[in-house]
Amino acid sequence: MRNKSKKRGQEYGRYVLTVNHLCKSYPQFSLSDVSFSLPKGAIMGLIGENGAGKSTTMKLILGMTSPDSGSISVFGHAGCNAKDREDIGVVFDELPFAQTLFVSHLGRIMKGIYQNWDQKQYEEYLQKFALPDRKELKDFSRGMKMKLSLAVALSHNAKLLILDEPTSGLDPVVRAEILDIFLDFISDGEHSVLVSSHITSDLEKVADYITFIHQGKLMLCENKDNIIYGYGIAKADKATIDAIDSQFVLKKKHGKYDSEALVSDRAEFSRQYPEILVDPINLDELMLMLCSDK
Repeated sequence: MRNKSKKRGQEYGRYVLTVNHLCKSYPQFSLSDVSFSLPKGAIMGLIGENGAGKSTTMKLILGMTSPDSGSISVFGHAGCNAKDREDIGVVFDELPFAQTLFVSHLGRIMKGIYQNWDQKQYEEYLQKFALPDRKELKDFSRGMKMKLSLAVALSHNAKLLILDEPTSGLDPVVRAEILDIFLDFISDGEHSVLVSSHITSDLEKVADYITFIHQGKLMLCENKDNIIYGYGIAKADKATIDAIDSQFVLKKKHGKYDSEALVSDRAEFSRQYPEILVDPINLDELMLMLCSDK
């Protein structure tokens, strides 16, 4: 997919969202010292395993729960107020609407909630996503429910989209259409997207930044292209991997037959160690490498 919206690596101006040292504890889980910033005109992919803290982070940003410590800035000011929520389109894993509604009913309800509701745009998305108006929401498939949530999020002139697994349950054709919608959404440099997804190949196509949370802790926040085009996995025997200068190595993993090292600058690494094989890395491999306890 061609990125239609921006040059890679450019600066996007002021931040639309800033999270500083965010902490939140529950009996069985703790989010600990998470920080990242999302510029205007950019897409940030939030990755991590189930239960890593992605949804908790989004709920804290939206003011659905309060942090134990740390700060959140939305649209340049502290916290997320009622006016801010008008300017944020939200999609969560579960459809938050009454299950006996029809999509036309939902449009009328949203018109009473959002001052900037665009009924024409909503109807265009319903048509684009092929969502029927003669079926109650309870009879929608998971994919249909996700498309309806997206139609609502995109139909009230939001400046920021906060999306939790928005392409989950969708076929590749529809996913590609939605990714194009995200790129169009940010193309004017004034809109931004924070999106969590387990489909990391989608994020590799459209994200500008990747934030990786593992077990409630921030593992990485990096420009996506720096990861895809800069990081690599060096492969050799244990002795060779252990002999590599530590300045190149972010993480080592020793297996039964060979060993690997995660390096942050594979071009420079190849110049310094031309005899060691170093491969490009994708986001799934990065997650597995950083989470490895070997």
